Amino acid sequence: MTGSPVWHPFTQHGLSEPIPLITRADGAAIFDADGTRWIDAISSWWVVTHGHCHPRIIAAIRAQAERLDQLIFAGWTHEPAETLARELVAITPEPLTRVFFSDSGSTSVEVALKMALGYWANIGAPRHRILVMEHSYHGDTIGAMSVGARGVFNRAYAPLLFDVGTIPFPAPGKEQATLDALEAACREHPAAFIVEPLILGAGGMLIYPPHILAEMRAICAAHDVLFIADEVMTGWGRTGTMFACDQAAVAPDIMCLSKGLTGGSIPLAVTLCAEPIFAAHFSEDRGKTFYHSSSYTANPIACAAANANLAIWREEPVQARIDALSAMQADHLARLSGHARLTNMRRLGTIAAMDVRVSDHGYLSDLAPRLAAGFRERGVLLRPLGNTIYVMPPYCVAPADLDQIHGAIGEVLETI
Repeated sequence: MTGSPVWHPFTQHGLSEPIPLITRADGAAIFDADGTRWIDAISSWWVVTHGHCHPRIIAAIRAQAERLDQLIFAGWTHEPAETLARELVAITPEPLTRVFFSDSGSTSVEVALKMALGYWANIGAPRHRILVMEHSYHGDTIGAMSVGARGVFNRAYAPLLFDVGTIPFPAPGKEQATLDALEAACREHPAAFIVEPLILGAGGMLIYPPHILAEMRAICAAHDVLFIADEVMTGWGRTGTMFACDQAAVAPDIMCLSKGLTGGSIPLAVTLCAEPIFAAHFSEDRGKTFYHSSSYTANPIACAAANANLAIWREEPVQARIDALSAMQADHLARLSGHARLTNMRRLGTIAAMDVRVSDHGYLSDLAPRLAAGFRERGVLLRPLGNTIYVMPPYCVAPADLDQIHGAIGEVLETI
């Protein structure tokens, strides 16, 4: 063995690409030991909302660690989790009354799928099929991979994945085909339909309008199909509102949250569900128990961080920061719109995305790592998805830093 023993995610070590060693972070920036600064233009994989090392969140973590660090959550509870659950029920759509804790976006999706199947089994009308949207991504555990797009991400694990029904993405001009396909699939009595509301993240930052989300929800309701909103990436202001479902006035049966739940400081996830789903598992029959957990379910320190995040949302002008960032992103996209190498300029809230005009735009083309290297040389952390460049910084990003991010995009494109 040579070099570091660390095996990094989504990294082909055989290419010997540089892996910077980061020693600290502050606000919208990360630093190495020599003081080299990079702007974190993707919020360290879409998790950091208010900025790195936010003092209120760090203080909450420190204080909780000195009181209660960990507690088994099966049959025991603690104040940070109780407080957080009540707050989440208060700010999410009204039908969501129950909160199940886990520790990542993928596991929150696994929980959602198991809740859906458990609901149908426990009411004596078992259903097994899950409907998904084309190009979707919901995580890297087995169930989450099964309900995501099939391709290079999961080809090696195909024997482990279960079959699903796929609904076409509602591309511009083809929305009715999506609705018709969903209507037809729902007539077959599937258990649930899982979607990323308004924007598909890893699928290439593909955006569709709120009225389509609302119509898909209505179709599922009409056919008694559970509607699962995966807001792991879209939640906590990324799309311009607290949750993407808010823009369509959609109340899902099940909602998955993670990433920005703790402001991006520490792993935590929740799956919220409507009361009938909980009621289907509520019984004197232990066989109807919801059998899911992890050792660190509802870790007190993580819950304290999430409570601090919610306090920031309540007490600071977070929405104003989101609105300002959204406007700046729109301005920068307008300036780049005439670039000969760019097409399909798009924005949803604080997320800006664009596609590079190339013949080979697959995920395995060498374009993305070449672009990333050019951005890194210019003090910017960007990680393109194939030929899609996206910018999703923390809400505290300074205008000058945003100028540098979009300036680096224009400069790097001239070198490719």
